Amino acid sequence: MRFLFGFVVVLCCLNLEGVAQSNVGIQIGNNAPEIVEKSITGQSLKLSSLTGKIVLIDFWASWCKPCRNENPFVVAAYEKYKNSSFKGGSGFTVFSVSLDKDGSAWKSAVKDDRMAWENHVCLLNSQASYMQKYNISMIPTNFLIDGHGIIIATNLRGEALESKLASLKKN
Repeated sequence: MRFLFGFVVVLCCLNLEGVAQSNVGIQIGNNAPEIVEKSITGQSLKLSSLTGKIVLIDFWASWCKPCRNENPFVVAAYEKYKNSSFKGGSGFTVFSVSLDKDGSAWKSAVKDDRMAWENHVCLLNSQASYMQKYNISMIPTNFLIDGHGIIIATNLRGEALESKLASLKKN
């Protein structure tokens, strides 16, 4: 009997290990892959440092016209919801991942577009492994994650971001 119990425990552990590993991805319901990159101040910044908040992971670049056209919607959502309580998180922020190669153009765009959140990172000539994990083939691309790092929506454009955040807000 103890042998059977031990066998079942081992099978369960093996099964859970496989689930945890396969749960990281870019589909809704997956754990968002980690991003670690240099911030606008040169410090290392991790996506996981924002655990507990609703986070929009926003891939963009200063030279990308559709990205720049999208920024006012992201800024408006940030200003409206940054201090809100949500189902699945407390507060809203943005983790901006710029594909710029020119640091001054990137920093100017952040300032010009009034992107007031603190979580800005830029590739600046690096070939980050997370770009493949997120399957970035075009920008703008974004992922909305809850306070546990679970992807809850993708590619929210225009007023769709504000609408999704409103639906998640606690009454």
